Amino acid sequence: MQLKRWLRNFSELVVFEHTLFSLPFIFTAMVVAAGGWFGWTLLGLGLLAAVSARNFAMGFNRLVDRRYDALNPRTASRPSVDGRLSVRAMTLFVAANALLFVAVSYLINALAFKLALPFLVILGAYSLIKRFSASAHLFLGLALALAPIAGVVAVLGAVPLWSIALAVGGLFWVAGFDLLYALQDEAFDRQLGLHSIPARFGQGGTFVIARLFHLIAFGAWLLFCHLADLGLLALIGVAICGAMLIAEHKIAAQGMEHINRAFFTVNGYLGVIFFIFIVGDQLWRM
Repeated sequence: MQLKRWLRNFSELVVFEHTLFSLPFIFTAMVVAAGGWFGWTLLGLGLLAAVSARNFAMGFNRLVDRRYDALNPRTASRPSVDGRLSVRAMTLFVAANALLFVAVSYLINALAFKLALPFLVILGAYSLIKRFSASAHLFLGLALALAPIAGVVAVLGAVPLWSIALAVGGLFWVAGFDLLYALQDEAFDRQLGLHSIPARFGQGGTFVIARLFHLIAFGAWLLFCHLADLGLLALIGVAICGAMLIAEHKIAAQGMEHINRAFFTVNGYLGVIFFIFIVGDQLWRM
């Protein structure tokens, strides 16, 4: 019973279901790199790498943000704040996932192993950057942008140009929707002196910057299709994702009470649709 409670608390700590945001992009990169199916071994290792990396990043974020989360009504009920998980338990969780990520990287190939520690540094940096720079939103995007890079490294042991375009698209997609989500904490960030784009530029400026970020993401995904020599189905998928980004901004503009729907629902489906159309494109041409 206690184990079940611990698992539930840790799942809530890292919002485990949001791993969905990164998985479609790591596997998209793997499918394109392999020209199709990349094998069960890499599927298992890819899943372990993605989950352990995200658990490390989210666990570290919750650990170092305890003081701020306790003061914010929106986050005061998190397991890291309300006593359900101790500092020691969270520290062990973060360390265990870091070690698992490094171990899995070693099993994948030499380049993955060499990149493991730099990847962990980038994943952890987001939690500290916001203390002195509003660029934290871009660092969060960079953390997810590592997913397709990791995927292509796992298959090819190299980083082709198309994977960089895919990663740039992921970076600005995540940074854009994080800006919308961060609007909820605009006043709180100002009050505590935390750096964020909403705190610096206000709601109007944030919407403009978020639109610009998503326009860059859309362009990068089109470039990815071109560089990877993908076909019509892939382009249709990117077009649908572009329409979803437009819908996301329309929903968010309706008011703060709609931010969660724009953030979780639209973005949760976007990555899956992107993956389905890229895989469909690969299958169509086989």
